[in-house]
Amino acid sequence: MTQADTSAKKTRELKRGLHSRHLQMIAIGGAIGTGLFLGSGGTISQAGPGGALLAYAAIGIMVLFVMQSLGELSTHLPVAGSFHTYGSRYVSPAFGFAMGWNYWFNWAITLAAELVAAGVIMSFWLPDVPSWIWAAVFLALLTGLNFLSARAFGEGEFWFSAIKVTAVLLFLILGVLMIAGIIGGRSPGFSNWTTGEAPFVGGWMSIISVFMIAGFSFQGTELVGVAAGESKDPRRDMPRAIRTVFWRIMLFYIGAIVVIGFLLPYTDPSLLASADNSDITASPFTLVFERAGIAVAASVMNAVILTAILSAGNSGLYASTRMLYSMAKDGTAPKLFARLNERGVPVMALIATALIGLFGFLTEVMGDGAAYTWLINVSGLSGFIVWIGIAWCHFRFRRAYVRQGHDVANLPYRAPLFPVGPIIALIMLIVVVAGQNIEAVADGRVMEVASAYIGLPVFLLVWGIYRLVKGPASGIVPLESVDVDGLEIAPKD
Repeated sequence: MTQADTSAKKTRELKRGLHSRHLQMIAIGGAIGTGLFLGSGGTISQAGPGGALLAYAAIGIMVLFVMQSLGELSTHLPVAGSFHTYGSRYVSPAFGFAMGWNYWFNWAITLAAELVAAGVIMSFWLPDVPSWIWAAVFLALLTGLNFLSARAFGEGEFWFSAIKVTAVLLFLILGVLMIAGIIGGRSPGFSNWTTGEAPFVGGWMSIISVFMIAGFSFQGTELVGVAAGESKDPRRDMPRAIRTVFWRIMLFYIGAIVVIGFLLPYTDPSLLASADNSDITASPFTLVFERAGIAVAASVMNAVILTAILSAGNSGLYASTRMLYSMAKDGTAPKLFARLNERGVPVMALIATALIGLFGFLTEVMGDGAAYTWLINVSGLSGFIVWIGIAWCHFRFRRAYVRQGHDVANLPYRAPLFPVGPIIALIMLIVVVAGQNIEAVADGRVMEVASAYIGLPVFLLVWGIYRLVKGPASGIVPLESVDVDGLEIAPKD
């Protein structure tokens, strides 16, 4: 092989340009968004401060188990197509195929949703500018950032996430000072935890409903598993991210629920108004900042929420692009999408994903919104399906690893509560998926049921069609035949 051939081969590989700080911020940024800044108020209004706290804590435990499973898988086999690759290797090729396309579609449509939301946010300052202009600007910005390199994406996500983290920390500090009565007037004490039906409002059904909402709020933490494929030192950085990021996220969510529960009564109409994610002035963060004496609270939170939206769009574009690239390399997507530029960016996969995001946005702004609504509904359960896949893949990987005579002590990271962790996560996730709109099921509201659950039959259909077309070779892989080989990555400076 000539030097030119060797050089050309190198350009066809993804560049491992992400550092530990990038991975940690990607994981944090994936979980902190409108679900925290806006949705948290609605959960307290619905279930009371105690009910919301209980629901978020339970979901947090579930996410911890999922992240531990992901940590073990992604340190042993740090590849860009993580969930697609794990599903194909450890469960079945058909399951991996469905997982990959499910995840790609989920984040491509999420990109469209973020473009729509960004237009709404910008109308706060510039109501006369059409939303499609802002969508075009932000899509160009995010696509350009991802086009440069993995390192550029990581830097962009680092600073997007840093702004969100700073806002949450400032909120928690001010909140504690207000609870103590140091600023903002007299301390409310425990009055908002004992008024009316508080701390638990609406009984167990309200808590279960908030349980579902909390699950959506935490979605995105798994993005770090995709980023492991371009980490400089995944064996060192992934366990660090898994161990530290979860507790930081839990601090932010649990801390925010506690602060809001102390400072705002669950009967405050602004909390319920914040649940539709459109009224920035109703955000509990905005209300607390205003009561702390920050006059421009609405504008500040508007800017923070815009940052959260751009962060979600940036991460979603990156993750879906890498997933499409990985599937193309494995032959489950057109080979065109496996092409890389000289900076190791899968350009064709990036363009295709951006175009799907743009198409989704156009179905909202150019039509009556019905097509866009169904696209969003199809992707609604995708995050939970991926989490189920992670737990299942981990359970089968560990069993196959031991069955084939390997010592778990040789794994670079071991999920500490195996097999209890993935089993509990699977059970809780099945409950979350089944309970998406249990009231509509009970009342026989067919269209609402279809809207809530459409993503599940679509996933099963893709899985089944691939299994039918490819035959027995795409079925469940026996534990004795599972490929449990890892991937050694030499640390780079």
